Amino acid sequence: MMTPRERVAYSTPFERRKLVLPGDARLIVWPVVNIEEWDINRPMPRQVSPAPGGQKNVPDVPNWTWHEYGMRVGFWRLLKAFEDRDIRPTLSLNAKVCETAPAVPKAALDAGWEFMAHCYEQMSIHAIEDQFAMIAQSADILESFTGKRPRGWLGPGRTQTFDTLDHVARAGFDWFGDWIIDDQPLWVGTETKPLVSVPYSVELNDITIMVSAQHSSNEMLQRTIDAAERLLEEGTASARVLAFGVHPYVSGAAHRIRYFEALLDHLKTLDGVVFWQGDQICDWYTAQD
Repeated sequence: MMTPRERVAYSTPFERRKLVLPGDARLIVWPVVNIEEWDINRPMPRQVSPAPGGQKNVPDVPNWTWHEYGMRVGFWRLLKAFEDRDIRPTLSLNAKVCETAPAVPKAALDAGWEFMAHCYEQMSIHAIEDQFAMIAQSADILESFTGKRPRGWLGPGRTQTFDTLDHVARAGFDWFGDWIIDDQPLWVGTETKPLVSVPYSVELNDITIMVSAQHSSNEMLQRTIDAAERLLEEGTASARVLAFGVHPYVSGAAHRIRYFEALLDHLKTLDGVVFWQGDQICDWYTAQD
């Protein structure tokens, strides 16, 4: 087992060899939509409505139905927002959703979204006894549903143990998105083969902004505008990646969707921006290095 610092040596995009995008592009925008399956028989992965006295009740019906709103309503708003702007994001999917709400991944598949494996159902990876079996099961279900085996992995809540990436590599994945470690992809060592770390984001994420910090509905819009401005500037010297993550029960809410649409509209107006999926980022970086 290796710690992260044993898997990847220190480096900085301000001193590495230059990464070049096609044409005049300087910035890759990587949109990620997270679709989760919450088990009503366990404590909920997140709470927007804490129980009186700070209890963690089972069943937690108030918070389970908040999540279910995203499946029934919020997802379809996000789907339309992307379709109207001809953007095809990456779908980070708990594989069990293919069994419990197949209309959701079917709509994403029909729209050309990329499927990224995201555990079987939403729970900390530390609670899973056989990580390799779960990771392989998740990939098998997505392959059966889509006809294509997923190449990318994102852990539930980005959780890992010291040996998780060894299981991910052994299951045949090429890249993962768990690490908030850089603004560029990186090679990461495992016991069997190197993986590409595709940079994700924890602060351009509606859970962190809206649920954990309870910011106003337009906060993610402003943060993303500010981040894109700086990364475009730095991308002149070497290309950067701007990732953002959203969840249907958060950004798909009626009081937030207009700001999410404005976020996409703003990014579409910027010169030097390309919207890519994870496989594209991995293949581009592999070809560069």
